[in-house]
Amino acid sequence: MRISAQALFARAEFRIRLGAKPGSKGRGPTPQQRIDSGSPGFAGRDLLREAVARLRGRWLFAAIALALLAGAVATTGRIAEGQAADDLRDGALAALPLAAGTLTGEIEKQRLVPLVLARDDAVRDALRRAGKVEETALDAKLKAIAGDASASAIYVIDTAGMAISASNAGQPDSFVGIDYNFRHYFTDAVAKGAASQYGLGTISGKPGLYLAGRVDDGGKPLGVAVLKVELGGVEANWRASGFLVFVTDERGVVLATSQPDWRFHALAPLSAADAAAAHDQLQLVDAAFEPLPIRRGAGDGLATIEEAGKSRRFVEVVQDLPGAVPGWRLWLLTPADAALTAAANTARLTTLLGLLLMGLLAYVFTRRRRTRRLRQEALARMNAELESRVSSRTAELTRSNTALAGEIAERENAEAKVRRLRDDLAQANRLSILGQIAAGVAHEINQPVAAIRTYAENARRFLEAGKTEPASGNLTSIVSMTERIGAITSTLRTFARRPGVAASPLPVREAIEGALSLLSGRIRDSGVTIVKPGGTASPLVMASRIRLEQILVNLLQNALDAMKDRPDPRIEIDLAERGNRVLISVRDNGPGLDQDAAANLFMPFQTTKEKGLGLGLVISQEIAQELGGTLRLDPGTASGASFTIDLRRIE
Repeated sequence: MRISAQALFARAEFRIRLGAKPGSKGRGPTPQQRIDSGSPGFAGRDLLREAVARLRGRWLFAAIALALLAGAVATTGRIAEGQAADDLRDGALAALPLAAGTLTGEIEKQRLVPLVLARDDAVRDALRRAGKVEETALDAKLKAIAGDASASAIYVIDTAGMAISASNAGQPDSFVGIDYNFRHYFTDAVAKGAASQYGLGTISGKPGLYLAGRVDDGGKPLGVAVLKVELGGVEANWRASGFLVFVTDERGVVLATSQPDWRFHALAPLSAADAAAAHDQLQLVDAAFEPLPIRRGAGDGLATIEEAGKSRRFVEVVQDLPGAVPGWRLWLLTPADAALTAAANTARLTTLLGLLLMGLLAYVFTRRRRTRRLRQEALARMNAELESRVSSRTAELTRSNTALAGEIAERENAEAKVRRLRDDLAQANRLSILGQIAAGVAHEINQPVAAIRTYAENARRFLEAGKTEPASGNLTSIVSMTERIGAITSTLRTFARRPGVAASPLPVREAIEGALSLLSGRIRDSGVTIVKPGGTASPLVMASRIRLEQILVNLLQNALDAMKDRPDPRIEIDLAERGNRVLISVRDNGPGLDQDAAANLFMPFQTTKEKGLGLGLVISQEIAQELGGTLRLDPGTASGASFTIDLRRIE
């Protein structure tokens, strides 16, 4: 586009110069004449220059915007990588004590064995004999101890460095008769009492940690007890963890590692002196101690491993292990490529989408501003014409405004009336709920009040008869009934707003016995026979005892009312379990319910009693639902009425 504009500009310049040629005839006015007269040729040249300048500005703006976008995307990617690396480092630091504990626990478990053997009488006797007889019994004992301790080998060395007994005696790789005078753990244990050395086995060729303890006899050294532990199990646990774990000695030589081909490599090239000391300490001859393929970053805590032409990034954490072997350090590397790449890509994509969205919004906003400006300019041009019409339309607009103001006032009045009506309806609804609660409180409190009266009358009779102990029991029951009244009023007070009820595992028989105890006086006076559930099992349900008793009391009260003046009145309470449900049934042999009464049984204020409020069953059904169950009228009963409470059983 820029080239086309420049070419057009060049052609315009050529035409202008061609028209200014001296002495030309019939070629139009000169350039000066065009400038003076504001000719179209000069105006076109200015427009072209303006267009070229605008295009250059847009290309410059686009280049700057792309550079900023690329910088923001790259920066957020680096920040996201840093945060992901920190998260991985936190996880590695959390796993580091476990990896270290696996190693130190194994070493500490095995370290005690040589010290215990150094005090063993059989070991001392064998060293006193110094190989004069074959120590078959001690060999068997060492073999058993090695099996129990999961040690690779246990053997005893005399003061000359000769192994006189070993757990692998009699095997092709037996240590018996081998001279270990050259081993550092032998000389150090004789000199210091205890020693340890990691090295390559001279017989087995397998690396391991040697733990040695000196055997004394009255302060005189008899020899050394040695245990070799191979750390293959520890290394297997490290590999199973998914981390790359290895241990280095004080010179940086890798000893135990979850990467077997890294063993006896070094963190960095060793000097000649360090290499010689490592060969001597580890009993290695051909080890070159090649540097590990690890390249560490510049202060970012990341390490790069380059193997087989591939480069992998790891988060690196280190911990000293003074409790295991002095100079040992544990290194734990967490694979980081997948996490860092995912975090960086997510951050870059999010940033790119966010900036593109912001750019789109900015473009839309700019377009809207430009459109608004053009519209304002158009409106300004129309202003002159509109001004001429204002005077003629003023009266009409005034009348329209007056009418509109009246309509607005009417609408505001109507909205105010609607708000008042809505508030009145809400108030009426609240009053209706409060009325139901008040009626329910009066209905439910009547039961414990009657029980209180019965207990009080009995207490008076007992006091008159001088029987203070039963009177005291009745007074205690009265206190319990008053507490029950408080609990009932508290429960029913919150009924309208359906509060959560504190529930706990409850044996169903306790609730049944509580309800029967509450109505014991009335049951006795009415002469009704109560048939309790058979058996002794009491399944558990998640419920509040007071609320479950409240349902049972309502059902029992209704049954007692229905059997008034009936011959041979009888109430049966049945308890059954079906799967994970507990069914509590209350049946009477009263007159039963007709079809209309059964259809409206759980409707508020529907009752077949003369003085009933019609709220007992409604409240009971609501309580059963809050307890996660149901209350229903059993159909098809031959006589009387039967109600069943269905609750979920808990183990």
